[in-house]
Amino acid sequence: MASYKQPCTQCGELIERDSRLCPKCASRTPFGHQCPNCLRPIERGNAVCSACGRPLMTTCFYCGGLTFVGVDKCDACGRFLMIRCENKICGEPQYFLTAKCTVCGKPIKKAKKQIERMKKGAI
Repeated sequence: MASYKQPCTQCGELIERDSRLCPKCASRTPFGHQCPNCLRPIERGNAVCSACGRPLMTTCFYCGGLTFVGVDKCDACGRFLMIRCENKICGEPQYFLTAKCTVCGKPIKKAKKQIERMKKGAI
């Protein structure tokens, strides 16, 4: 059976269409950006997510610069903006402003503590 591959939007590697990660660059959004709240496709330049209304620009907790919510790293300083799901079975990276895990659905209550540890370099 024929398998159709699609290029990763981050690095250009041809990967399977049903992939959730790019095996070459480890991008969590290989076919475009997703809203961190509802996981619907979003585009740079839009003010809000058309599905859930979440603002698509936010302030980086490291440098205070504006950054697009569809990426893992800050546009201004390049630092990683993801925190871990608190569910020990899940542990998936989540955007730092996400209220609940987009994989397992568990509420993320200790995000502020994780952010403070990241700022201090403990994580």
